[in-house]
Amino acid sequence: MQPLRGLVVVALEHAIAAPLATRQLADLGARVIKIERPGEGDFARGYDHRVRGLSSHFVWTNRSKESLTLDLRQPAARAVLERLVLEKADVLVQNLAPGAAARLGFGHAEWRERKPALVVCDISGYGDDPQRPGPYRDKKAYDLLIQAEAGLVSVTGTEETASKAGISMADIAAGMHAYAAILAALIERGRTGQGMRIDISMFEALAEWMGFPLYYAFDGAEPPPRRGASHATIFPYGPFPAGDGTTVLFGLQNEREWTSFCTTVLRRPELAEDPRYAGNARRVEHREALQQIIIDGFAALSGPEVIARLDEAQIANARVNDLAAVWKHAQLAARGRWRTVGSPVGDLPVLLPPGTDADARLDPIPAVGEHTDAILAELGLDAAAIAALHASGAV
Repeated sequence: MQPLRGLVVVALEHAIAAPLATRQLADLGARVIKIERPGEGDFARGYDHRVRGLSSHFVWTNRSKESLTLDLRQPAARAVLERLVLEKADVLVQNLAPGAAARLGFGHAEWRERKPALVVCDISGYGDDPQRPGPYRDKKAYDLLIQAEAGLVSVTGTEETASKAGISMADIAAGMHAYAAILAALIERGRTGQGMRIDISMFEALAEWMGFPLYYAFDGAEPPPRRGASHATIFPYGPFPAGDGTTVLFGLQNEREWTSFCTTVLRRPELAEDPRYAGNARRVEHREALQQIIIDGFAALSGPEVIARLDEAQIANARVNDLAAVWKHAQLAARGRWRTVGSPVGDLPVLLPPGTDADARLDPIPAVGEHTDAILAELGLDAAAIAALHASGAV
């Protein structure tokens, strides 16, 4: 399924939020032209070298794109970008610093009259609305900073130690909201012929994802306690050690499951009648005593044996996999979710995007500036003009 085939996206992007949004568009068939700095390119290329010398973040968010290098400090490079947007682009995405695109002459106001059908998506840390900038508009906004500001760190971790999420939650939230908003804007453009500006804030995107703890702490109520990998308000619901040293995570949702857990898993049916554990609120109240009962009950069992009993009792459960186990996960293999994409270091494994199948677009990860000359030629520049741009350092 490539419903966006024929759509052109120009991306002034770096790091994670915007590249993730545009990669989603590329997955659906859009042509994404990524603007990078000559030489070094997107600074996310240098975050690490874990994928045969390539950056893990870059490999994840930049397949199926074309790389055009432009030094936008130079008028000749800005002229190339102007032509590219006016002649080719349906969507312009950027996550430069607030106001930077406008200062370069590529803000939405500059395009509104010249190309009214253009969809412009601006992604920033705290939002970039000239009418309502807010006091945080110009603050630096890295993922961990936003996790802290939006309250995620306060509800993540253990009772003793607050923690960040293990993945870039703020970037991912912003990227996915940008992706959805761009698709909605394209539908609206199909009705009206008019583009629009989309203002995506990492802070607002993550604050939206914080809905449960925000409402749990509504009107000054206590926030959900930090319980590590355990559920803050349901028990038992979390990881428990088996006797062989492996860890099994399971969760109960109702009293029927509690009775089945006592009878089939722990093989202590009398616990189902114990008033200390009657209802989730009482089980949370007596969490420590019940946790020890479960640990003792699992001590003589291996992880697979615990899972077998939980399955028999029809209680939701999971292994606490490390990343090596996820690479080898039987479900991903059985559903044929792994493919390969090309890259500057050869073919690399990649997961099919959710909701897509065999016809998904999975084109290579570009080298810095790999498509520069081809795109310049597509704009009508001859070999001498292209050579002059290279000689000046504009591309």
